[in-house]
Amino acid sequence: MAYDVSLVPGREVMAKKRKTVEQGTLFGEPPSVPPRPAAPRAPALPRAARPRAPLSPEVAAAAALIERLERLDELVARSMLSPSAESPKEPAGEELPLTVAALGRLLERALGDRFVDPVLVEGEANGVRFAQSGHLYFTLKDEDDDATVDVVMYRASVTPRARGIVSEGARLRLRGKPSYYTPRGRLQFIADRVGLSGKGALLEALERLKARLLAEGLFAPERTRPLPFEPRIIGVVTSAAGAVIHDICRVAFRRGGAHILLSPAVVQGPSAARSIVKALALLQQVPEVDVIVVGRGGGSADDLAAFNDEAVVRAVAACAVPVVSAVGHEVDFTLVDFASDARASTPSQAAEMLVPDGQAMALLLAERERALRRAMVARLSEGRLELAAIAQNLGDPRVRVATAQQRLDDRRTRLVSSMERRLERERARHRGEASRLTALPPTSALARERAAVVELAGRVKAAFSGEFARRQTEVVRLEARLDAMSPVKVLARGYAIVTTEEGLAVRRRADVAGGVRVRVRVDDGSFAARVEPDDAPLQEPGGGPA
Repeated sequence: MAYDVSLVPGREVMAKKRKTVEQGTLFGEPPSVPPRPAAPRAPALPRAARPRAPLSPEVAAAAALIERLERLDELVARSMLSPSAESPKEPAGEELPLTVAALGRLLERALGDRFVDPVLVEGEANGVRFAQSGHLYFTLKDEDDDATVDVVMYRASVTPRARGIVSEGARLRLRGKPSYYTPRGRLQFIADRVGLSGKGALLEALERLKARLLAEGLFAPERTRPLPFEPRIIGVVTSAAGAVIHDICRVAFRRGGAHILLSPAVVQGPSAARSIVKALALLQQVPEVDVIVVGRGGGSADDLAAFNDEAVVRAVAACAVPVVSAVGHEVDFTLVDFASDARASTPSQAAEMLVPDGQAMALLLAERERALRRAMVARLSEGRLELAAIAQNLGDPRVRVATAQQRLDDRRTRLVSSMERRLERERARHRGEASRLTALPPTSALARERAAVVELAGRVKAAFSGEFARRQTEVVRLEARLDAMSPVKVLARGYAIVTTEEGLAVRRRADVAGGVRVRVRVDDGSFAARVEPDDAPLQEPGGGPA
């Protein structure tokens, strides 16, 4: 690569990329820049004539190192001005070589002086590696030119977001400073911030929108509605001048025809999202529209950006009728595909999904008709066979009817004969009863029956009197026993029944305490009393103590 090179004070070098040339030089072929005249120097004294003071080894080594660095700095500046010019050679006896560490520090200091403020670098990440220490290492590659630089992000700068976006092949934008890593002897870029660049940034924003809408439930499978089998009107939201509407009409009419209503919309550009939302709203105002196709042809991610717009996705999800997404080709996916009720890889496939194939339906109907005829013929044949089997089992119905009539006649004859014999027996019995009644007069029969009744009444009266006397004697005996066991009889002999105020009988001295009121029942009544303690003196009837 070639660079425009100019020197600035402080030995800083600023390079700008100009064009690609042959490799093999450090900074490329510079433009014709006149060499800067060297600053006049005081005549140097011969080494032998210089006054020398005794120096310690450490001070002498430091002085020698400083002299080497100044000399190397001058040589680098001259080589950058004129790479082909030969550097002035010092006398062989005075050439002082640099150590590798000193050269590394010199380069590191030069980079630090040049890049005081952080710079932004874009490129493609390769060889991404997360170390156990928490640092992040990868190589940043230029997509347009053959150039790479090692990148390191220290653990303090590696955020969770950085871990998510730094991946193999990702296009990144880094902020940081270049540095020379002396232990490995290579240039590296120390980044403190990282972000996606170009399409990567758009993809990241799209993923965030997708995650947010998914969390709201706009992409839930249970929101998907079935497509109508034969829609009355198919609404189409697309460009009026594009090939999408022509493809849909061509496929729909080829499959048998359909009513298609176009709501023109801009499908690409800054106003596309607003136009698509408006077209969807207009179609929903037509009651006969049963389904809507939202589509456009294929294109780049920028061409399909309108179908990733949040307003368009929400309008599709809130549509009153099912929506079919037919955006781009089969490999193109947009957020509208997730919010719609069905996705078609192309607009032609959307028409095939919504318009039934007339020829296929006719063939299917003919096949169903043939199958139905075959089933009916088979069923009739089975019915005939069943009917023949039943007829064979039944035989000639006229014979069966004649046999039944014969049995009926025989049973009628026997029934008539049986009835006649029974009537004859009843007539004979009636005649006998009548003759007996004629032979015996009713007055004598009544007299006999009355005598029997009188005899029975006497017998019943005698039995009742005997039983009543016996029961009365038993009652008197039980009454005497009950009276003997009555507690009232005991009270009549001078005993008493003592109860508490609650009505409980006092059977023992321990049942009542001193000072408790009790009720005493005697033969002719009851009275209240108070229980005195055992040690209380007895009262005489006159009121004095005993």
